[in-house]
Amino acid sequence: MKAWLYTSATGGLEKNLQLSTSARTPGPPGHDQLLIKVISASINPADYKVPEMPIVPRFFVSYPATPGMDFCGQVVTAGPGVTAFQPGQRVYGTTAAPAQFGSLGEYLLCKTENVALLPDGVAPDDAATVGVAAQTAYQSLAPYVSPGDRVFINGGSGGCGIFAIQIAKALGCTVTTTCSTRNVQFCRDLGADEVIDYTQEDVLGILRAQGHVYAHVVDHIGLPDELYSQSDAFLLPGKAFVQVGAASMLTFARRVARPGFLGGGRRKYVIFMLKSNQADIATLGEWMQQGKLRVAVDSTYELEDAVKAFERLRSGRARGKIIIHVST
Repeated sequence: MKAWLYTSATGGLEKNLQLSTSARTPGPPGHDQLLIKVISASINPADYKVPEMPIVPRFFVSYPATPGMDFCGQVVTAGPGVTAFQPGQRVYGTTAAPAQFGSLGEYLLCKTENVALLPDGVAPDDAATVGVAAQTAYQSLAPYVSPGDRVFINGGSGGCGIFAIQIAKALGCTVTTTCSTRNVQFCRDLGADEVIDYTQEDVLGILRAQGHVYAHVVDHIGLPDELYSQSDAFLLPGKAFVQVGAASMLTFARRVARPGFLGGGRRKYVIFMLKSNQADIATLGEWMQQGKLRVAVDSTYELEDAVKAFERLRSGRARGKIIIHVST
């Protein structure tokens, strides 16, 4: 099959990718697996951050490996224990973790628990974005909020932020978010009630001045540095501060390690870990079908241009999701 392959991510994953037209295809699906021909894929920061971690990837992924977790595709064959999916059906979802056969190859293996049937009327490009980004947004919000809650989403224009704004609104919340000047109207169009331009305004100053009005915080950025340590000034007692992403892993470490009596945060701190499941994937696909959730696409690439797609993702300037067409 045609696939992008890497055997090392030293110096940056995209610098190590090689496009092969004769890559080994996956073996037959296991008991609860599907062999899927990938139509569209979308990429996330984890697709390069995890392979670039020292040592860890080699314990979980056999090389050469193909990057990419999220996809929409067509079932080729189903494992012996699979009854809910049939060859020829279109499905969407995620491998849930980096795998040897990722979504930037023509074929991959995936457990049935991580996919759902493509709803009528939902485009493969749109469905390919659900796996990590939309599920992350959903799971970082749904267990914590109730209709009428006011939510602060730090970073509203990125891959997870675009979904978080819409999902919070769908759950009945009032949304405040942050972004740069060029994305203010973009975030408003997604449904944000209040947008703070972090390049022009003092984010912490505005939040502190508003007082204890927020029932939940989702942080995709990790900046300003003091956002968590000062969250007791604007986050209601007993409510959670969920850390989804940050520019550096040190942000997580510092916020966990520094106790409140030494100037650390005094609110519940949750480091988000995605637990992919079919029910959430199906719900998000249904919301897309119903028009409750739309995909903001930053850019679309053909498989041969996947390196450019990763360069765009790593630039930090993508406004929405990056899609890669894998096959027809």
